Amino acid sequence: MSTLNEVGERDAWRCWLCDQPVDPDASVNTARGPSVDSGASPKGKKAAVGAERLAHRACNTRKGAVKPIVAWSPELFVVEPAPIVPTVDRLTRKGGREVVARCPSRADAEKAAVWLLDRLSRFAPELAVATQVEAGGGQFLLVLRAV
Repeated sequence: MSTLNEVGERDAWRCWLCDQPVDPDASVNTARGPSVDSGASPKGKKAAVGAERLAHRACNTRKGAVKPIVAWSPELFVVEPAPIVPTVDRLTRKGGREVVARCPSRADAEKAAVWLLDRLSRFAPELAVATQVEAGGGQFLLVLRAV
């Protein structure tokens, strides 16, 4: 088991759930204070996304011992975005590729692709992925592929 400082340094003091900065000097008893999420699933097994991640105390408490929900940025124009955590779990186990969102324009899809790669670099750093934008049905599909 790592210390809070070790996990914080490794995760660049960013909450893996909300992706906002975590103040290393804040009290661990405050909502925005640092805590370590052990990554345990409800059945006591380690989560596929990884163990020991830095989180705000409130984010970690809200998540509890269930699978976390990692939201897509509200600044993106994506339609029917795939849930990030199950997608990461599947790509970690099986590899391959998945369509993760539809966008009305190529520019929207490319913006979402850049955001998603950046988010996954912190959320699941052990998962090597690439994005691809494909035209389809008058929209643009954002594809995430394990490499």
